[in-house]
Amino acid sequence: MSGTFAELVGFPGTLGTMPAGMKETRGTTVLALRYEGGILNLGDRRATAANYVMYDRAEKVMPLDDSTLIAISGSYARSIEIVRYLKHSFKYYSRTQLQDLSLEGKLQEVTRALSGNLPMTLDGVGIFIPLISAYDPRAETFGIYFYDAMGARFESGDFGAAGSGSERIRGIFDYITRVKGDFDNRPLADVLRDGLTMLDIAAQLDSATGGLDRIPPLAMVVEAEGIRKLAAKEIAKAVADVKASDTGQRGGGAPAAGGTA
Repeated sequence: MSGTFAELVGFPGTLGTMPAGMKETRGTTVLALRYEGGILNLGDRRATAANYVMYDRAEKVMPLDDSTLIAISGSYARSIEIVRYLKHSFKYYSRTQLQDLSLEGKLQEVTRALSGNLPMTLDGVGIFIPLISAYDPRAETFGIYFYDAMGARFESGDFGAAGSGSERIRGIFDYITRVKGDFDNRPLADVLRDGLTMLDIAAQLDSATGGLDRIPPLAMVVEAEGIRKLAAKEIAKAVADVKASDTGQRGGGAPAAGGTA
């Protein structure tokens, strides 16, 4: 008798193959932006399966430890599983070796996780594309790192993006740096508004990306002092500023007295 256990018991599909009619839930657009004193991570809250909105409160930005943030895109279920593995791996090392894993070690662990996920990726399911933002306490430097699905690692400069919506807005990053200067020389409030504007544009061009209207994006920062989540009031004010600016540029204000609508 041959074949896998799944085949013997008649389970639909094999490892890495979706049963007919089942659609994978996926996350979409995440951003990492340098600012004066740290790195801002933004993630929209929408998770989709084909043309269905499965969830509108998905958390796509999570801390791996006290100095490392991960922003996830691709298969939401697989991403969460890998994030749990990475958090456990970092903590296990620190407890057994009595010191934190080096930044290079952390980045290599992400590569290892992606390599282990490669069979599922090649089958077209479980695709996971992370964006890492980290502070290296040994070198006292910040870094943004992005990967491809096979685990190849690249270091970005002032910014990074992943997910389906990121493809629509890549050129905007360079435009902003040319007009306003490098992100890492600007205050957090200013960079937050730019990041929210880019997410809003991505949502207009990509149906799988949630915008600013219903559920505000998740925003977290990594600084030398640690990781913190931005307060709801802080995000709400920045969202209001972005909407007000958009209305003014489109000429959407109220008509002058005596005029016609």
